[in-house]
Amino acid sequence: MMLPDSGIVEHEGSIMHYTGTIWRPPYEADSLIIEATAGCTHHRCKFCTLYEELPFKFRSSPIEHVEADLLEAQAWYHDPLRKAEERLFELDAAKVERVFLAGANPFALSARRLLEIAGLVREYFPQSKSIGCFARVTDVTMKSDEELAELARAGFDRLTIGIETGYDEALAFMDKGYEAADIVEQCRRLDAAGIGYAFFCLTGIAGKGHGIENARATAAACNQTSPWLVGVNMLTVYASSELYREIEAGRWIEAGEVEKYEEIRELVRGLEIPTEFAMLGASNPVMIRGRLPEQREEIVGAIERVVREVGEERLRRYRVGLRGL
Repeated sequence: MMLPDSGIVEHEGSIMHYTGTIWRPPYEADSLIIEATAGCTHHRCKFCTLYEELPFKFRSSPIEHVEADLLEAQAWYHDPLRKAEERLFELDAAKVERVFLAGANPFALSARRLLEIAGLVREYFPQSKSIGCFARVTDVTMKSDEELAELARAGFDRLTIGIETGYDEALAFMDKGYEAADIVEQCRRLDAAGIGYAFFCLTGIAGKGHGIENARATAAACNQTSPWLVGVNMLTVYASSELYREIEAGRWIEAGEVEKYEEIRELVRGLEIPTEFAMLGASNPVMIRGRLPEQREEIVGAIERVVREVGEERLRRYRVGLRGL
């Protein structure tokens, strides 16, 4: 899953139990980040290189580490010197209203473990209102309706799900491990349980010449669900990815940058649900955000201006530059 932001928490020298690079969505910037897992349970998406630095596929954090990190964070938020600084400079008091569990898909943990973590969050930060994390569609499948309802009551809300696309051919080729029908079925179960969620889609995932049909299929899947946000990232193919080897073998052709924007425009036009639309990550040369359906024409106009005023060559230079990071 291409994540929504290069929102990285560097942790060298920290006493918090963070493993590797910690990724978060842009809208979780104010959340307290606690590692619950490291790595990804699936770890087979052909485009993904986010967790290649780890010497293992997936690991659950010991509950003792989770509690120790919550205790460490509590100490920081209640530090007398920091409190004095807030009073002296009339700063807003720092407080934890939301906890974000780090890892590629902590929602893969059992409901029992997630509820245990939620209990610790309430113990150390009773003022916290909700808990979020990344989730795969298949993580929802593993939980009963009763478990989902219990997790909602415990504060789990606004999960971030990288569906990537609703186009079955692309889902299969990229080895995502589910189909568009699964996205709809499992997210409707989240709706019934009262757990909100955001989608992130990956434009360019269907390859050259398939952007429009990919956008239409993705819009069709989204229109049967209730994401509070539909985020878009633009595919960047890295040399260490399985997808790069598919390109070298001639089995997949990357879409051009203008085609990716045309795909996004088609997606925006096809979304019929009320939702936030956002292009907010380093993979996007230009950040665009707005409310649908109210700001549809403004969003479409912004996309068309990028194509008209920036053009393929400059957009491609940006993409190549990302690969060098």
